[in-house]
Amino acid sequence: MSKKGLFITFEGSEACGKSTQITLLADNLRSLGFEPLLFREPGGTAAGEAIRHLLQHAPEGETLTPEAELLLFAASRAQLVREKIRPALEAGRVVICDRFMDSTKVYQGVARRIDADYTARINAFAVGDCLPDITFLLDLDHKTSLTRMRTAHRKPDRIERESSEFFEAVRQGYLILAKQNPERVILLDASRSIEEIAGGIFEKIKSKI
Repeated sequence: MSKKGLFITFEGSEACGKSTQITLLADNLRSLGFEPLLFREPGGTAAGEAIRHLLQHAPEGETLTPEAELLLFAASRAQLVREKIRPALEAGRVVICDRFMDSTKVYQGVARRIDADYTARINAFAVGDCLPDITFLLDLDHKTSLTRMRTAHRKPDRIERESSEFFEAVRQGYLILAKQNPERVILLDASRSIEEIAGGIFEKIKSKI
């Protein structure tokens, strides 16, 4: 792939503030004259949104095995990369994605305890050479995350109903990921104010563009 654009991803556990920070970053980029494209995972395409519903809300998804879950996330990602992300990057666009391959490494590979080699191979097959230029990881302890989810006043999805042990494994998996990829993954304290976090993110991105 001859990439001319910038590929930004956001990662973190539930209720860490990804959506808020993506919106603010997009607004800041527009102030500089850019028109970023925003996607979410799973989802972003017609097929991906159908997979998202199955994974998160459909009763048929309640009995999904970890292996089936992994493959469904990969299927949604493969479609999104080829239908939306890769063409946008080749055209020189800024792309922002709410979750990407790192979510699979952590949620399915670490928390679901699927062999790391399997998850790496499936991830590689799904994304090909379409890799993030920079990833913002919003780190939040599970107690705060749970409080935020409870105050959201909406029914939790299938994954949000997982145990505290599951989400502690997710957090630790992300922290390890950040240590292993310091050149790409920017670790941020998600308990800080929205404005502080947004300011730090925008400064990092301005240095990239």
